[in-house]
Amino acid sequence: TQKTVDGPSMKDWRGGRAASFNIIPSSTGAAKAVGKVLPALNGKLTGMAFRVPTVDVSVVDLTVRLEKSATYDEIKEAI
Repeated sequence: TQKTVDGPSMKDWRGGRAASFNIIPSSTGAAKAVGKVLPALNGKLTGMAFRVPTVDVSVVDLTVRLEKSATYDEIKEAI
């Protein structure tokens, strides 16, 4: 159902993909799903997906501003 750039999506031109190895940004429900599983994070995350000529993959990119320094392990423990 995903068209190549030669046949762009009528809804959103980014929905079409190149036939080569281009990465096309898209949307995902991954961040919303995390918020449902971990209510303390609900509404605090955004997500992105990448359309590539292989299986679609969803990822959560966590960017935070901390009031004080913390190690990677301390951040993982807090989350």
